[in-house]
Amino acid sequence: MKKNMALLLAMIISSFSQFGFTGSTYITNAGEIVKSTDWKKMQTVRVELDEFSYSPEILTFKAGQPYKLELVNAGDKKHYFTAPKFYKAIATRKVQSNKDGEIKAPYFTAIELMVGGQLDMYFVPVDKGDYTVYCTIKGHRDEGMEGKIIIR
Repeated sequence: MKKNMALLLAMIISSFSQFGFTGSTYITNAGEIVKSTDWKKMQTVRVELDEFSYSPEILTFKAGQPYKLELVNAGDKKHYFTAPKFYKAIATRKVQSNKDGEIKAPYFTAIELMVGGQLDMYFVPVDKGDYTVYCTIKGHRDEGMEGKIIIR
């Protein structure tokens, strides 16, 4: 279990440099937003990743509403849920593995899911707009593994 959590943490940390983390453009008061949110009003949204798609392909969230986004890899290959601009538009509480633990971080750039894996992201949308989500594994995006996230 500790080995899996260490691996997950290493992947997240490496994604900061891999995808150009700048730090200054994320929600600066995310901690305050997360702390003041009524998490009893949280809505759950499930996304399945497989070859080569996200289902549903379009996600719509309401600004100010807390969410748990269940990311499930139902495919035969590992996949990424990469959405750097979306991650800059939300206040993140944590990402949790239902088996191995959780990571509390103010922001992410990408989440990698191994075959059969599930990670749950707890967040509050803040900045309204349309955002692209895609898989960064070579050839996956070209095969159609791209979707849209809308914050209204």
